[in-house]
Amino acid sequence: MSETNIWVLGGYQSDYARNFTREGLDFADLTREVVEGALSSARVDGTAIGVVHVANAFGQLFTHQGQLGAMPATVHEDLWGTPSSRHEAACASGSIAAVSAMADLRAGSYDSALVLGVELEKTVPGDEAARHLGAAAWTGHEGGDARFMWPYMFSLVADEYERRYGLDEAHLRAISELNFANARRNPNAQTRGWDVPDLVANVGRDDETNPVVDGRVRRFDCSQVTDGGAGVVLVNDAYLRDHPDARPIARIEGWGHRTVGLGLERKLEVSADQPYVLPHVRQAVLDAFGRARITLEDLDGLETHDCFTPSEYLAIDHIGLTGPGESWKAIENGEIAPGGVLPINPSGGLIGGGHPVGATGVRMLLDASKQVSGDAGDYQVDGASRFATLNFGGSTATTLSFVVGAVPA
Repeated sequence: MSETNIWVLGGYQSDYARNFTREGLDFADLTREVVEGALSSARVDGTAIGVVHVANAFGQLFTHQGQLGAMPATVHEDLWGTPSSRHEAACASGSIAAVSAMADLRAGSYDSALVLGVELEKTVPGDEAARHLGAAAWTGHEGGDARFMWPYMFSLVADEYERRYGLDEAHLRAISELNFANARRNPNAQTRGWDVPDLVANVGRDDETNPVVDGRVRRFDCSQVTDGGAGVVLVNDAYLRDHPDARPIARIEGWGHRTVGLGLERKLEVSADQPYVLPHVRQAVLDAFGRARITLEDLDGLETHDCFTPSEYLAIDHIGLTGPGESWKAIENGEIAPGGVLPINPSGGLIGGGHPVGATGVRMLLDASKQVSGDAGDYQVDGASRFATLNFGGSTATTLSFVVGAVPA
């Protein structure tokens, strides 16, 4: 495989506050919107795309629609006959699609790729949606006592932090507050108009305003059930040589990808004598840093996987911002807030921004690209030239991280 740069030519995100079912729309409508938006942003026609990679986690469960790799050609004539495939890795599906496209481009098999993430989740009531999403756990082997699978699982992650290092619930609520506040500045965020109570002030007496969902995870600790999509156009050096008028907005400088088993209990057993609760997550981050030839100090921000507040708490120490088990320090010191040492989820993340599962990894990549190109609008991190992403599926069974840098002058 040849060494070549991977460039982000442009991208698009739908409005995550929408409900496509109520609008009488389906996967074709969502895919058409994202395809056309991404191509328009990149200033290319569909005929310029060499390969398409589609991320979707739960299409058959929520809509009874599979074969989504064929949906781009269904809705856009210029993509008829273009190679396309669907990728599923639960919440990391979008990042898997992106890294697969990068492999195509680095190998020289194709010089341009359209990467899409699409998910429709508001087709069923909330309890049924939670059951569908639980398919990404180790079905029949874990979570038998759970009322809602994923709040239960990430409550166990918080319990593990409590056991090893101690954990103050106020720090989890502070993560929620920050992500909801960041989302208010993002015109595509699902919760931008929500009225959220003072979560930190009400710790210990918030059963009515912030009720328990499962374990220690409460309503506002949770990411949102979301309809939405995101897309990016990626190209390699050969494409830029052949298209001198192309103007990329960012460069993917590094990536890390680690996969372990499905079960959370086994993950915690493996790491029992290690400083990090989930060391393979730390390793994915270090792989991305190593390929980009950077350290944490070179980053200006992070878009991370806050499916629940414990997952962002985990990200803070696993990215290396604090020592293991000391994420609370960065929260208390304002290091993850706008203007802090490492702003985290200026977009609002998954809690504030929304979490259409298959689209999340692509959306993170797009937001990182917006940041380093100075095009993030009201949630722009001043002077950002390098951003990272951290995206994982299930209880971190599949973990990916990207480092995205500004286009050299």
